[in-house]
Amino acid sequence: MTRAFVDALHEVDLVVSTGGLGPTPDDLTREAVAAAIGETPDIDPALEAWLRDLFARRGTRLPEVNLKQAWLIPSATAIPNANGTAPGWWVDRPDGRVIVLLPGPPREMRPMWLDWALPRLRKRGLGDGRIAKTLRTYGIGESSVVDRLGEPLFRTANPVVATYARAEWLDIRISAVDEIPGDGTPARTAAELIAAAEATVRTGLPGHVWAEGETSWGELVAAAANAAGVRFALVETGSYGALAALLGDVPALAEAVIRRDAHVGTGAHDSRMPDAPTLRAAATRVAAEASVPVGLALAVEDADGGTVLRAAVSGTAATDDEAVLDLRLFTHGAYGHLRAAVAAAAFLVERLGGGVAGPGPADRP
Repeated sequence: MTRAFVDALHEVDLVVSTGGLGPTPDDLTREAVAAAIGETPDIDPALEAWLRDLFARRGTRLPEVNLKQAWLIPSATAIPNANGTAPGWWVDRPDGRVIVLLPGPPREMRPMWLDWALPRLRKRGLGDGRIAKTLRTYGIGESSVVDRLGEPLFRTANPVVATYARAEWLDIRISAVDEIPGDGTPARTAAELIAAAEATVRTGLPGHVWAEGETSWGELVAAAANAAGVRFALVETGSYGALAALLGDVPALAEAVIRRDAHVGTGAHDSRMPDAPTLRAAATRVAAEASVPVGLALAVEDADGGTVLRAAVSGTAATDDEAVLDLRLFTHGAYGHLRAAVAAAAFLVERLGGGVAGPGPADRP
């Protein structure tokens, strides 16, 4: 690790490392950086006080092993961590090069990078002026995206178009820099290049671009419910609460009922997938019990070759066929349950966008 940092500092202006900032002996990133630049880490009093207060507020004593998370070297500034116990390091070298150390867990690393490190790097003028836009797609795979849009789009140097498969989305990231005038023709800005590529993607993938940036499914469902002027309730079985977890912070979610092995329709112990009428009845019932106009029922079953799901929604302007989703996913276990929850969330967004049956918005709870 020390050699990797030494080699990097001979080649580039910025070295960013994630992970290895925990308290255990195998977390060696601080030691490696200190050795690479010839400095000795020591406990920083302010960081130690912060750590002790953090553990005290949790009602426990700070283990001595955690004191290494209060280390700093003379050329380092601590990067605050609001979501964990591992502060990052911002290391300024005499030659102007920078090392940024961040913890590995994304919920800690991302805000530290976006809110603290990146703004400081931009103030120093690092980078090539590149801007980027991410389109979040759903219901299509990477190979199908390339097939529909054509390989040439993914081979251009400016803009750069690339796909990234996430747990809940297939992201298409478009990045570009301003064109440099050469032959006298008008140069296009990075924003213009991105807009042209985005138009190509949206035209080539109708119905598959659902969001932009870091938009979550919870945010999409919340926006759809707000636009429809309704609250909703859900009941799920076989997915171990994956849908409730996905939508847990949605204000419009009035009630979430989670059943492990019970038949979603009758409450009897039964591993059979409920039929469509039973599931629609369950959606109607959970909505009535929560005194809201819209209900969603999800049943998930692990089967040979993947995960089977059926979802039904009540209270929206949909025919019986439109109100039920049947899907087989070629994934298993917890990942299959997450994918089933995403499918149910997408189904709910579509149904809410189609209108809500019954009284007008002023009469709804």
